[in-house]
Amino acid sequence: MLLIAQLVIGLTLILMISGRTPLYMTAIIGSTLAALLAGFPVTGGADITVLKMVNGSLHPVIADMAGVLLFIGVMEKTGFLNVIIQRIILLGSRFGGGPGIASAGTVAAGVIGGLTGFTQPAITAVITGPAAIKLGVNPDKVAGLQAHAGHLGNFGGFTHPTLLAVIATAGIGFGMINVIGAVTALSIIAISFWRLRVEQKRSGITYTQEQINAILQDIKDKYEDKSFLIAILPFIALVIGFAIGYPVFLVGVFSALLVAILAKTPLGQAESMMLEGVQRVAIPLIATIGFLFMSTVIRNVGVVDMVANWFDPALNYAPIVVMLLVSAIAGLITQSNAASAAIVLPFLTIVLKYDVSPLAAAAAAAGGCAVMQYFLTGGPVAALSTTVPVVPGSELKAANRFQRPSILGGLLVLLAIVVII
Repeated sequence: MLLIAQLVIGLTLILMISGRTPLYMTAIIGSTLAALLAGFPVTGGADITVLKMVNGSLHPVIADMAGVLLFIGVMEKTGFLNVIIQRIILLGSRFGGGPGIASAGTVAAGVIGGLTGFTQPAITAVITGPAAIKLGVNPDKVAGLQAHAGHLGNFGGFTHPTLLAVIATAGIGFGMINVIGAVTALSIIAISFWRLRVEQKRSGITYTQEQINAILQDIKDKYEDKSFLIAILPFIALVIGFAIGYPVFLVGVFSALLVAILAKTPLGQAESMMLEGVQRVAIPLIATIGFLFMSTVIRNVGVVDMVANWFDPALNYAPIVVMLLVSAIAGLITQSNAASAAIVLPFLTIVLKYDVSPLAAAAAAAGGCAVMQYFLTGGPVAALSTTVPVVPGSELKAANRFQRPSILGGLLVLLAIVVII
């Protein structure tokens, strides 16, 4: 029966990778069926039961995510988040003209995605894309650069299910892995920015500050006129709380209260804003529990040990590099950070048995697929496919071709980081 359970797990992984069935339901149903076929009781006093495996999937990282979303809910509704985004975009224009505006729009969209759970580059690209084009940047390259936001949102944020499941599996918390994700994503954006700046200098196209300011007026008009210093204070408090090691859920709640006080928002209204923000927890919650449950079942039915034997020679030599390679291939094949979890989580469990840094293993596991998922098409569902329509004159294939060298550059940066760790 154990062999049949392993075959069911194999079929479940194939279905998840194919994208032809509902991702999270496939993980949960397939894992449950495999556990039952392996002979594990649903409940009872046995060492391993289906109930214990499900309860073990209720990881504290879920509460951490809820705390962040409480904070983001009130940041959005008070307009503080928009003020920060506006400053990021305007700062980018000062340092890099058209490429700077596009890069800043990318960072802003990535920040939104990393905090809210849904990265949509079009949110800022609809404004910064046309502005960058007016300043002489090729539309295809603008779209390609703007769509890099997905890297930052998925790997540098706090809400993507695959990242959450990796953090829980590795037994680490938010903090350094988010820093590694942000550095990797920003390196991809920086490479594209540098390529565009070099191209612009070679073309000899220049613009006066007055021309740039005129184009930026649309961006200035879009956001509310609030103090940047006041808007950024709660965010700084959140980061300091993370760094000190306080419970993330409580840090999120108290940072949200600070937003309400600074925005002079009644506490009752602020609470409603917070709860509206935490409504976004639904998808990451189900996905994280489903992925962790699947990972536990895979380990208990013997699949992990079997795969470990296959990869043992390479893992003995360079476990972190192998982990990154497997994750990158998963992202390349599935073109989905979420679907990659079916491959990444079981393999991470194997890698953690070796003498490795849990942080390095987690960064390799979460980062490889987060970087490479956009390599082939720019993202089949979101990212580039939704950015091109709001960037006039851009075309998806050409934009994706521009992205690829930068994506590979980001993968090399991540490789260097995890090897050093």
